Amino acid sequence: MSSSGAGIGAKPSSSGALRLLAAALSAAALAACAQQPPVVTGASRQAALEPTRKAVARHRMPATEKAERQTAGATSASHGLASFYSYDPHTASGEKFDKHELTAAHRTLPFGTRLRVTDVATGRSVTVRVNDRGPFVRGRVVDVSASAAETLGLTAKGVAKVKLDVVD
Repeated sequence: MSSSGAGIGAKPSSSGALRLLAAALSAAALAACAQQPPVVTGASRQAALEPTRKAVARHRMPATEKAERQTAGATSASHGLASFYSYDPHTASGEKFDKHELTAAHRTLPFGTRLRVTDVATGRSVTVRVNDRGPFVRGRVVDVSASAAETLGLTAKGVAKVKLDVVD
């Protein structure tokens, strides 16, 4: 028998045990770094089967050209219902709302447009400056500030038939 101690029933050396432990720890560390595939949720089979739609580019009109067209189209008189508002703190133009100024809200006229609003029944009129968007009530063509409504005699009625004219 040899005296090296590598025979049957011999104890493994401490350096061999350390190598085995190092290999096991390395394998565990590498396994921990593995990434899981992303989980896809929410997409139905029907959605996956539907064809995708192509995006269609639209020609967008520059804001200045759009404003010129809207102003040109608004030079003729328009008719409809007017109402007034006095509670909104900010306007769409960015100005702070002041119910004492002669201002109005119109859906399409450019900000700064001067507009003569005439009550068809009484003939009373007031010139206002468009600084807001609206009205957002079906059938109405303009909302005027409380001060403009007083001038028109609109505060008691709330709503009146009016004629709108763009003033140069």
